[in-house]
Amino acid sequence: MKKNRRFFLHTAGAFTAGSLLIPAIGCQSTTEKGDQKAVVPSVTNEKKFMVDKFGIQLYTLKDAFTDDPREVLKSLASYGYQQIEGFEGKQGLWWGMGNQEYKKYLDGIGINMVSAHCDIHTDFEKKAAEAAEIGLEYLICPWIGPQKTVEGWKEVTDKFNNCGKICKANGIKFAYHNHAYSFKAFSGMIPHNFIMENTDPDLVDHEMDIYWVVTGGADPIEYLTKYSNRFRLCHIKDRMKNTDDDQASTNLGEGIIDFPTILKVAADNGMKYYIVEQERFDGSSPLESAKANADYMRKFA
Repeated sequence: MKKNRRFFLHTAGAFTAGSLLIPAIGCQSTTEKGDQKAVVPSVTNEKKFMVDKFGIQLYTLKDAFTDDPREVLKSLASYGYQQIEGFEGKQGLWWGMGNQEYKKYLDGIGINMVSAHCDIHTDFEKKAAEAAEIGLEYLICPWIGPQKTVEGWKEVTDKFNNCGKICKANGIKFAYHNHAYSFKAFSGMIPHNFIMENTDPDLVDHEMDIYWVVTGGADPIEYLTKYSNRFRLCHIKDRMKNTDDDQASTNLGEGIIDFPTILKVAADNGMKYYIVEQERFDGSSPLESAKANADYMRKFA
């Protein structure tokens, strides 16, 4: 999720062509990418990934959602989405409806709000209480930004652990959503490993944005298995072929990421929520892409 509003300002840096190399898993196919090849693992597991419910991050709909939240939600329900993940905009988490009214509307169209991205620095205790009142399971930090020092990253993990305590006190959970920057080597470490190893598993879960892991030059499967049962939510967002652009998301199934393999590993390692997200739309509207992505996800039913 790209942070380009008040709480969603994105500043992730560019990455090299070689950063898209994914370590080998079973048989492989390759996609040409300039002078490099993006290695995409092929499905070799006999038991395939299956899911009965999937959701969408509402930030995918951006301006359309801001203009008419109710109509967009109704459209998403008609496409087959049974879950949503919210985000905090100018009208707050509940988009001018209040948490109870928002919940009532979602119930009426058959959608469950399982989580929300929010600003963790302002009124977080109030947000946790309101989220708990209407049955959300998670509040999520969508962006923390690159830190300048190791001590800065330590302050981040302390903040996350504290947010986890607040959520736990309200009967819900806290999670962190990654971007590419945390997988870049910094001061002799990988910041994302530092985050994983310095957040309390009883207080902090993690939402893997698979696109940003790949864009950061890391292997989603390696992280899913190394930190088994720590990633409970994921963003399912594909990456265009033959580009070095960091903003290169595309409709699911049209890019280089092998979701059948990755999501099977995710399911085997504690993944609970599968949430579609897309940030770039070439030749289609966000709603059209949301429908196409729902059609893709139904293949796993």
